[in-house]
Amino acid sequence: MAMTTPNEGKFTVAIEKQTSKIPSGIYLTASLAAMAASLTLKCCGKNHIALLVGQCATSFLIMGLYNKIVKTEGHD
Repeated sequence: MAMTTPNEGKFTVAIEKQTSKIPSGIYLTASLAAMAASLTLKCCGKNHIALLVGQCATSFLIMGLYNKIVKTEGHD
């Protein structure tokens, strides 16, 4: 079990432990799916929801990057 430091709470360590089990490809796939869904919605004339769904792609990519850093560098 990882030791917690003053900068890392038990909750953060628990989240990192669970998310490190998720393959990095899942985040990339989710991002690409969000972009495809956004494009489809835009083509159907649903502009506002297309923007909302399209913005999820960046969140998935950032979560994937964080996941990759935690896997390679570990936590404090």
